[in-house]
Amino acid sequence: MTRPIALLVLIIASASGLSTVTADQTRSWRFSETPTQFDVGDALLRGQDGRYTPGTLFQWSQGNSFGGGPDLNEPLVTDRPDFTEAGSTVGRGVAQIEFGYTYTLNDDAGMRDVSHSVGEPLLRHGILAEWLELRIGLFPVSANSATGAARTSTSGLEDLYLGLKIGLTPQESLLPEMAIIPQMTVPTGSTAFTNDEVLPGANWNYAWEVNDFISTGGSSQFNRSRDETTLDTYTEFAQSWTVAYSLSDRVGAYAEWYGLMPNGAATARPEHYFNGGFTYLLCDNMQFDIRAGVGLNDVADDYFVGTGLSIRFP
Repeated sequence: MTRPIALLVLIIASASGLSTVTADQTRSWRFSETPTQFDVGDALLRGQDGRYTPGTLFQWSQGNSFGGGPDLNEPLVTDRPDFTEAGSTVGRGVAQIEFGYTYTLNDDAGMRDVSHSVGEPLLRHGILAEWLELRIGLFPVSANSATGAARTSTSGLEDLYLGLKIGLTPQESLLPEMAIIPQMTVPTGSTAFTNDEVLPGANWNYAWEVNDFISTGGSSQFNRSRDETTLDTYTEFAQSWTVAYSLSDRVGAYAEWYGLMPNGAATARPEHYFNGGFTYLLCDNMQFDIRAGVGLNDVADDYFVGTGLSIRFP
């Protein structure tokens, strides 16, 4: 999985005029007196060891050189609560944990399904370089189904999620900040929730800061998935688009659409959702969030609500 993704990144870079960051460029970087700010990470700052280090794997060739990881004196940037991941990494040596709770309900043809996803911990840790992030997720779930008087209840763990986020480019004018996440789930979950095999995938994220209070971005991903009825595997494509607003120095809001589109599945059908929510910055290293969403077609869940907390450890 890693070798094809690396090849894909290099092909995209060559085709779109990107250039890799070199050691000579690193030595020649200087600070701007008024560095450009990015919604998902600043790219004109020193590395944590005091040297100028690349904050992204590539740079846009027609622009200036960019160095340094996220500014730890600025508020943290989180991947939750929306479906779209941030285009930035947390920075080398920085740990960030994001966790929460989601209640989901679906009432279909007399069958009422309720699930509680409790904890949802995602550990993000910057490793080796400012632009590289290890991601580990573990998701406890409790599911309840009712058809007439018959009721069933199942609890356990979903399969372990593993990923690497690679910061590709900073934003430069109309050119987006980008990251790619090679990812997979491994069959460690409870009997009721495991897929019994490794399911790989990739997630490409892109984002723009429009002005001081509006940013937008999206994600395109494909993942191997498993049909719940036939247990056969298929490829699931996912697409999202989000718009975020800064309502004040501490309060933010977002609105988002995302869709899950199976390809080659026997029974799985496309699902589309709209959701929105608010974030509240408790301090630069801690953020609280709430969200709610609705399904846009019959196959999708009827609605979901959730809340969460993210903490950064510089």
